[in-house]
Amino acid sequence: MKLEQFRADLRAWLDEHDLTPGPDHSLEGHIRQLARLHSALYEAGWMRYGWPTEVGGLGGPAILRAIVGEEVVGRRLAEPGPYSMVEVLAPTMIDYAPTELAAEMVPRLLSGREQWCQGFSEPGSGSDLASLTTRAAPDGDNWIVNGQKVWTSYAQYSTRCVLLTRTAPGYDGITAFFVDLDTPGITIRPLRTMHGVDEFCEVYFDDVVIPACRMLGKPGDGWRLAMDLLPYERSTCFWQRIAYLYSRFDDLIAEAEDPDEFELGAAYLALHTLRCRSRATQHRLADGERLGPETSIDKVLLATAEQRLYDTVRDLLPGSLELDDTPWRSEYLYSRAATIYGGTAEIQRNIIARRLLDLGKE
Repeated sequence: MKLEQFRADLRAWLDEHDLTPGPDHSLEGHIRQLARLHSALYEAGWMRYGWPTEVGGLGGPAILRAIVGEEVVGRRLAEPGPYSMVEVLAPTMIDYAPTELAAEMVPRLLSGREQWCQGFSEPGSGSDLASLTTRAAPDGDNWIVNGQKVWTSYAQYSTRCVLLTRTAPGYDGITAFFVDLDTPGITIRPLRTMHGVDEFCEVYFDDVVIPACRMLGKPGDGWRLAMDLLPYERSTCFWQRIAYLYSRFDDLIAEAEDPDEFELGAAYLALHTLRCRSRATQHRLADGERLGPETSIDKVLLATAEQRLYDTVRDLLPGSLELDDTPWRSEYLYSRAATIYGGTAEIQRNIIARRLLDLGKE
């Protein structure tokens, strides 16, 4: 299938079907809109392109999924954060879950019937996943999990969770499970951030019983699963967020009464540099290449471009962030975290220095 024709057909379909979000702009409203959007896209087939037929997909390269995400998010039919969870978690299920479990569950996520989350970060281990302490102990045909996760996006709206636990010391002692969040012993507490949205949650596990058949991969495969997940997070997911940032850049141009061409140019250059880099990453993924530490460059460029854009908003729309209750304010505050979420800028630069430039540990 030619990509240009695929995009043209998708645009024509989106033009013919009104999937405009309703008036509820709360996080709960965004989640409802996402389910509505996924349902319509899945029913029409668009949400199934780029996914294997074994899990209800229609086949084709992953770049088809990137095109769908770019068009949908670029039109502001869905928020990039909630939409991106499919790209992070469905490939994980396909690669690590038992075949029957993936075939049963992935269509539920693609069709919007369910929302999932990932339980990775902990109070004492964010960017350093190797230090996680949530433990899983074997108990016959089950595992018993105890511990706490934090910064778990959309957990309060999720049906299931891809969970990392410790089953032995070291990197080889991390094991992943696919957990139903209505299992007894799980407590979810939303966290309200400074931009006024309870997107993140604390999740507590107290003697939670997980069947052994819900293990993803084998005992000790959790670290490899996490490393395999990151390239998807930093390829197709980033492509969707870039589309959103471009749409907001267009809004800024429309609203700025006395635009500074230099500042606008600098913001555009940061976005365009990011897009060019991300495009190359998309095509490498489509060509079957295995992505690795070089995606840290994509992460640094995304954080830089996002913060540059919203710094430009602050400068060109004076008072709008401080005095007006508009999306610009919450988005500006959220952009401050761009150098933290998904791996801090410091960690990413260390990876680039040590693993790509071979500069050593000092």
